[in-house]
Amino acid sequence: MLKPVVDWDTCVGCGACAEVCPEVFQLRDDKAWVIGLDKCNTCNCQEAADICPVQAITVTEE
Repeated sequence: MLKPVVDWDTCVGCGACAEVCPEVFQLRDDKAWVIGLDKCNTCNCQEAADICPVQAITVTEE
């Protein structure tokens, strides 16, 4: 299972991850939050990490 993690110190709240994976990521308080750890199978979490302009998202296999 893939596990996305957001580094809130690095996140600038651009929202690109939430656009690619709205069931996994959500913007709150100008930061990205992981709201669906078990939903990476519904979208491409790695793509969300790859398009992050500040590389605030990592995706690991668990």
